[in-house]
Amino acid sequence: MLKVLHVVDTLSAGGVETWLMELLRFWRREDPSAPRLDIVATSGNQGLYDGEARALGARVLYLRFGRSNLASFAGGWRRLLKSGGYNAIHDHQDYISGWHFLAGAGLLPPVRISHVHNPTVGLLANYNVSATRQLTARAGVKLVNLLATDICGTSAAILRRNGFEPGRALAPPVSVVHCGFAIDRFNAVREPDRASVLEEFHWPSHSKVVLSVGRLDRALSFNDPQNHKNTWFAVNVVRLAIARDSSVRYLVAGAGDEQRAALERHISDWRLEDKVRFIGVRHDIPRLMRAADLLLFPSVEEGLGMVAVEAQAAGLPVLASTAVPRECIVVPKLYMSMPLGESLDNWAVAVLDHAVRQRPPLDYCRRELQNSDFAIENSARNLLRIYRRMDERARRAA
Repeated sequence: MLKVLHVVDTLSAGGVETWLMELLRFWRREDPSAPRLDIVATSGNQGLYDGEARALGARVLYLRFGRSNLASFAGGWRRLLKSGGYNAIHDHQDYISGWHFLAGAGLLPPVRISHVHNPTVGLLANYNVSATRQLTARAGVKLVNLLATDICGTSAAILRRNGFEPGRALAPPVSVVHCGFAIDRFNAVREPDRASVLEEFHWPSHSKVVLSVGRLDRALSFNDPQNHKNTWFAVNVVRLAIARDSSVRYLVAGAGDEQRAALERHISDWRLEDKVRFIGVRHDIPRLMRAADLLLFPSVEEGLGMVAVEAQAAGLPVLASTAVPRECIVVPKLYMSMPLGESLDNWAVAVLDHAVRQRPPLDYCRRELQNSDFAIENSARNLLRIYRRMDERARRAA
């Protein structure tokens, strides 16, 4: 049985964390010989899924990593590696994984995977961060190339964005490993959930429900370089859509208490409180997707955009920006993309048009997703293949 140490920031509701939980659930249910997982949270903070992860057999550890505590991190990290008996480290913190590997030099297991989920390196210049931080990022990429045995990414697009070419011949090998999820959690008849969601928010049966899912941006403005999910853009698009069609309703699920309070003040000024709701972190996203008529996803950057894949499993039409990697398209009939340079009016028209488009049958969506690498069965198989291939290679080399 392989023993793997996963490294995340916090075991919260992000894409990588939900993937880890799906893996734990799947392996507990289907494969008793699956790897044993330890999970290190380098924020030092408890997360949403800690309790469930432990119940599923994982060990969750807290080891804060930051400029102010590099020495204490290195000491704790090295003790963990020395005593852990790991076959592999699977680090999900992009270029920072290179620094983690350096801190563990001499104690690293034979398999060291750096998994790229976000466009971190490529965006640093846009964030107007210090030259020191940009240098740290570039050095981290070099350390990844030097110390990792395998580099994975959630999409080919995000790998290239961070300077790694998929399929390259030189070591370490670079490959795409999609996050996966249980298709059946999303792929179910929508009528009961639609009725219950409309009742929950006291909306009429003829409502056209637009849904957005993701952390709220810090800056409620257009074209801010730190915006990621493009919250302000999305809200203004829906505001125009409502002006054109009063039956439109909008649900926004995602963390960000301070931003939510500011957004609600704007919604109140616009007198749209009965039509736009910011509902925070939700545990019923599959239900909301089945109830909705459209997923609005105008991100500025995405590692892949798993929420768009989940929507397609639910049979929900998706309107995304062209910045979202096209690798997330599994059911083309459900997916439409537009440049962010298009006017808000054009986006609003697209929202209204795409929300009423004819959907393919749910069985068709299920088959397409089950045959993709996003199905948890296929995702887990691909991951195990990497663990075992690299572990066997390391054993032969030793």
